Amino acid sequence: MRVIASALPWGELEGRTVLVTGANGFLPAAMVEVLLTLAARKEGPRLSVIALARSRANAERRFGAYLDDPSLTIHVGDVTQPYDPAGPIDIIVHAASQASPLYYGADPVGTAAANVLGASLLLELARRKNTQRFLYFSSSEVYGTFGQQQAAIGETSFGSLDPATPRACYAESKRMGETLCVAYHQQYGVPALMVRPFHTYGPGMRLDDGRVFADFVRDIVMRQNISLSSDGSAERAFCYLADAVEAFFTVLFKGDAGKAYNIGNSRAVISIRRLAETLTGLYPDRRLSARFQPPQHSYIPSSIGRSAPDTTRLEALGWRPRTTIEEGFTRTIDVYEDVFHAMLRGVA
Repeated sequence: MRVIASALPWGELEGRTVLVTGANGFLPAAMVEVLLTLAARKEGPRLSVIALARSRANAERRFGAYLDDPSLTIHVGDVTQPYDPAGPIDIIVHAASQASPLYYGADPVGTAAANVLGASLLLELARRKNTQRFLYFSSSEVYGTFGQQQAAIGETSFGSLDPATPRACYAESKRMGETLCVAYHQQYGVPALMVRPFHTYGPGMRLDDGRVFADFVRDIVMRQNISLSSDGSAERAFCYLADAVEAFFTVLFKGDAGKAYNIGNSRAVISIRRLAETLTGLYPDRRLSARFQPPQHSYIPSSIGRSAPDTTRLEALGWRPRTTIEEGFTRTIDVYEDVFHAMLRGVA
């Protein structure tokens, strides 16, 4: 695995217990797999991973290859409820969150609760357990909207965010989660750090979660024309999963407590329409095109025209993105194609 080959101080995980919430999720699951792969290596650190998830069935499906691994313990629970596992917890990664736009209209209360109440309970757990590192998964949506779009958004640049809107349940709760991290660091010395992922894609992401790039991948795999629910002018920075996971661990090991770090590929900023055209162009023999389609009633669109990160703070820790949009999406689509055709063979 490419992430493991990176020059990070993996030996610091020796003898550690790592709690990962939302372990079934796209990004935290990738972190869990890195940790378990490390633990399985002869020269790797001996460590334990507690994967906290709301569904045991989904967790066992996601980590099926590791169910007999003594390094993995699956706990079923909800981060909005008190949780106090026995024994030490050396590192906490709080990534449990309803990050899909589909939830913002359907379950705004649940969306906000995981980011605020869940963060509060876990930070208190970190204080009691004297946890050595607390990594909070925030979001680039905390930046809000700018009257004049900035070329790149740094960690101290913030626009407006109307809290009295349905979509604010996600961004405002992520802001409050960050505030709690800083408060616990300031008052109790909890070594909390925050990461703000921009658009991250790759194998393992759900193709039905309402995010536009996941929809595009699904369309390509299904040999369907790409449907745009906007004019496609919005610009986003797209970061491949392996680059993002390496960045998460970089912040975990090297970041300064009490600080937030942008996670994204500032070299891969592209409009949604151009992304659609790029992906269809990767497979010219399929003769696919991008077409406009009105959005579904339940979908709450973003008001942000451009979202591109300034990753100077992250890159000062030694991280660099290594995957282009063309490379990353080709790898991603090829993985889903293999899965899709395997399913077809099983049906046949």
